[in-house]
Amino acid sequence: MACGAMEVQLPSNLSTQSAITQHSGLSTQHWRCSMSTLPLEGIRILDFTVVWAGPFATMLLADFGAEVIRVESLQYFPSVTRGLLPRPDAALARQLPGYAGAYPEHDPGPRPWNRHPMFNPHARNKLSMTVDLSRPKGRELFLKLVSLSDVLVENHSARFMENLGLTYDVLSQSKPDLIMVSMPAFGMSGPYKYYQGFGINVESVCGLTWLRSYPNGDPTETSSTLHMDAASGAGTAFAILAALHYRQRTGKGQFIDFAQAENLMQQIGEILMDYPMNGRSQRSLGNRHPVMAPHGCYPCRGHDRWVIIAVADDAEWERFCQAVGNPPWVRDARFADSASRYRHQDALDAHIAAWTQQHHPWEIMERLQGAGIASGPVMRETDLFTDPHLKARDFFQIVTHPEAGTHPYPGIMWQMSKTPATIRRPAVRLGEDNDYVYRELLKLSAAEIAALRAEGHIGMDFLGKDTPHARNS
Repeated sequence: MACGAMEVQLPSNLSTQSAITQHSGLSTQHWRCSMSTLPLEGIRILDFTVVWAGPFATMLLADFGAEVIRVESLQYFPSVTRGLLPRPDAALARQLPGYAGAYPEHDPGPRPWNRHPMFNPHARNKLSMTVDLSRPKGRELFLKLVSLSDVLVENHSARFMENLGLTYDVLSQSKPDLIMVSMPAFGMSGPYKYYQGFGINVESVCGLTWLRSYPNGDPTETSSTLHMDAASGAGTAFAILAALHYRQRTGKGQFIDFAQAENLMQQIGEILMDYPMNGRSQRSLGNRHPVMAPHGCYPCRGHDRWVIIAVADDAEWERFCQAVGNPPWVRDARFADSASRYRHQDALDAHIAAWTQQHHPWEIMERLQGAGIASGPVMRETDLFTDPHLKARDFFQIVTHPEAGTHPYPGIMWQMSKTPATIRRPAVRLGEDNDYVYRELLKLSAAEIAALRAEGHIGMDFLGKDTPHARNS
């Protein structure tokens, strides 16, 4: 059996139709033995990240084989990272909306921070250590760990590392070839430098909220997609790989100023350029397209079921007409060519919706895709777990977590022929690898480690307000 994999008994609600590869919790030593063929083996990354954008970046690098160590603190609970609250009771958890209270079986358990879906999906293949950086001893140990590492990633506001006195200028004294990434919302310079940001307000500042609203509506009707986090995570991982390549060639580290807002604005370049070139400020098209017609989301048979259809040109229109059975309305003069169809989209969409309402979305997708027309159902989360395509690609992986239980998790994003990546380890628990970091990396004695534990540096539980060594501010 491959190192890191083991058989587990699945709960009855997790049948093997979404089957998948099964993984369980591993010791640090056992986990490390499974990394011998991965591209980033030997690279150590210190992970100061919170929420989603930063943890997503380090997850990608951990999947590539980097040793990613989350640097955490027993004194500081990072809200919106390991859940919203450190110790919600079960009654409160059931009242929290959406994923905020989505603990397994709606039970926060004795350590809720190890059981929350805001954290566990992007915490795979990582390690965790705890240290109190507000005290001289913690700072001393951390700087020693920096000297043994290659990369540090953080995505707090710009003042966070400044307040800790751990800027790149300071850290690079301990590790001259260190690569450090700071990824605040608006970058490390300029008048917005110290502004804090989450996905929803950064997307608004970048103009995406305006563009995604309903036609003739206003931004208050726009749902929050938090696309910024996923885009920032991938962009940050790419920048780190480039910096590692540069260091390999030159021996030099560097600081990466990654402004999440500026990364996101790259995705609307054609819209941004239309204003200086043509003086046009664009509004939302809803589900429609600047050129294609029909192009939209249409109701289907079944409760709240929908399908997407996009017809690119006149040749595709002819195939679309044949696929829907050539009803009389497709020969309406208003739909004779692309330009005319575009001018009469309201009438066209009404006819298409009348047809789609007679069919299930998967039936429409198969019929239109068979004719070379872009189409797909609007999937719910429950649909994804039984989707035959994802099943064939083993996308969902059954993972056993020692505190969160056995559940399907999203799998690796790529399939590399020479260096296949797997979920080698489930989401890391708070402080799970303290022994490895302090004993093996920092070479501390058992007595020194015991003293640090007594002083509140080392542990696996966030300290309550009145606990010794807790921060009560």
